[in-house]
Amino acid sequence: MNAIEVTNVTKRFGDVTALNDLSLTVEDGEIFGFLGPNGAGKSTTINLLLDFIRPTDGTVSVLGMDAQEDSKAIRQRLGVLPEGFTTYDRLTGRQHLEFAIESKDATEEPDMLFERVGLSPEEGDRKAGGYSKGMSQRLLFAMALVGDPDMLILDEPSTGLDPNGAREMRQLIREENDRGTTIFFSSHILEQVEAVCDRVGIIRNGEMVAVDSVEGLRDSVSTASQLRIETDRITEPALEAVRALEGVERAEVLESGSDGAVVAVETTGSKTAVLGALEDAGIVVEDFSTAEASLEDVFQRYTGVTA
Repeated sequence: MNAIEVTNVTKRFGDVTALNDLSLTVEDGEIFGFLGPNGAGKSTTINLLLDFIRPTDGTVSVLGMDAQEDSKAIRQRLGVLPEGFTTYDRLTGRQHLEFAIESKDATEEPDMLFERVGLSPEEGDRKAGGYSKGMSQRLLFAMALVGDPDMLILDEPSTGLDPNGAREMRQLIREENDRGTTIFFSSHILEQVEAVCDRVGIIRNGEMVAVDSVEGLRDSVSTASQLRIETDRITEPALEAVRALEGVERAEVLESGSDGAVVAVETTGSKTAVLGALEDAGIVVEDFSTAEASLEDVFQRYTGVTA
C-alpha cells in the first residue's frame, strides 16, 4: 500500500490554478522530501492531504483511504507539524501534550513523549513561553507523535532552528522512520532534505517536475564528473593532453605553487583516462576526488530559483 497517492489533481482558486494535473506517490515507510519555491503549491498539496481544501479535479488517497470521505479516520492515524504553528506561552509543555492527547482520545503518558523527543519531565513542566526555539519544535514534534501515527506530515520543521537544533530535528525524523513511520517532509532547507530523505519530489508552478532519489536527481542534471586532482606540478602540455581526451569539457588549474598544483577537470568520459594522460605527461598524481552536483544545483535546474 502506498502511504500517499495524489492522482491527476488540479486545484483552482477562482482564476488562479494552484495545482495543475499533479500526480504524486509516497511509498509506505519512506522519508519523502517535498521541495519547491514559494508559491509552487507545497502548502496547497498538504492542505489537500489533510482535507482542509478539496481538489477541483482528481483524487487524493492517504493511508489507503479517500482523503475526503475518510478524513476523520485518516487524521487519527496522522501526526502533523504545521508550518508557523506556535506554542502558547502561558501553558506548560505538559499542558500542551495533555490537550493533544485528549483531542485525539489517545492514552500516552506525557513523560514518555517528552523522553521520545529529548525533553525532560522538568522541562515539560515549564511554561512554553520560556522555551528556546529548539525546545518549542521538540514539543510540537511530541504533539505530532500523539496516538503513535502511521505517518508524519512535517511542514518546514527546521525553520528558525540553529545548526544544532536542525541536526537534532534530523535525528528525531530518522528515529521515527526507524520505528516504521512514513515521513512526508516539506522544506526549503535543502541540506535537511538531502540528509534524511529517501526520495525527493520537486514542484514548480503547481506541477511535479521531478521525483527521484537525491542521487538520481543529481545524475539527471549532471552527466559530467567533476574531478579535483592534486599533483606535484602542472604544465601546459599536460593540460592540453587532458583537454584532447574524448568527453573532457573543461580542464583548468585551480592552484599552482612550489608545493604542487590542483587541477579541475569536467568530463563525461573515463576518469582513468584523465589521470593516465597526466601521468603520461610526467605529472605525479598525488590524490583526486569526485564532486557531485548538490541538491541546490538540482533545485536550481528544475525550478530556475536559487535556494
